[in-house]
Amino acid sequence: MSQQFTVVAPPPLTSLAPGFRFHPSDEELVLYYLRRKVCALSFRFQAVAEIDVYKSEPWELAGFSPLNTRDREWYFFCPVDKKYGNGSRLKRATEQGFWKATGKDRVVSHKEETIGLKKTLVYHTGRGPHGKRTDWVMHEYRLSEHELKRVQVAQV
Repeated sequence: MSQQFTVVAPPPLTSLAPGFRFHPSDEELVLYYLRRKVCALSFRFQAVAEIDVYKSEPWELAGFSPLNTRDREWYFFCPVDKKYGNGSRLKRATEQGFWKATGKDRVVSHKEETIGLKKTLVYHTGRGPHGKRTDWVMHEYRLSEHELKRVQVAQV
């Protein structure tokens, strides 16, 4: 059960008071937001929408953010879709381009324990392998195997 980011609740707050910013650390994104989403727990504040980011181009994503700010960072829970039924590669193509992973996955830790992994992707227009690199960057987070097992035990 791999999910990267629905709970029925009263209408959530969607705007922050002037001067406040939503800028969680990697640890907060994994430990609070992603783990709560995987466990189907509610949030106190609706800061992260659930959409399939691969059905939109990067310049369209701001319109899906529940937070109305001028910040150029948006946070989304996104379902994963395998490229091939029996493989481990994920579909990361949009209509006009694709997201390509760069570098190694980085560890996200809490109290010296690995709780998740962070992957950096860069958007390319066109089709691989000849797509043109852009300045759009996305960070993808996932729970570590150990954390996923702990979450599953907590749900049983």
